Amino acid sequence: MRKTSVYLTDDEAEQLRRASIREGKPQAELIREGVRRVIADVAEPREFRSLGMGRGGGRPYEPWSADDLYRKQMGEH
Repeated sequence: MRKTSVYLTDDEAEQLRRASIREGKPQAELIREGVRRVIADVAEPREFRSLGMGRGGGRPYEPWSADDLYRKQMGEH
């Protein structure tokens, strides 16, 4: 673990002190948790999935054309 210094406003320091008491955790641990949250939000790219496939499978994507869709809707297979 590496030591570092953080400058807080008086209000931030007081809120951190209160959160420490409320959570029953040292102030340093709360600061580390906050840093980990920021790193996770910034460092890892979001993963987007198709709503049709999702993680559970579903039907594979099949390309379609406007003509095919029209014929299917009009009952002209």
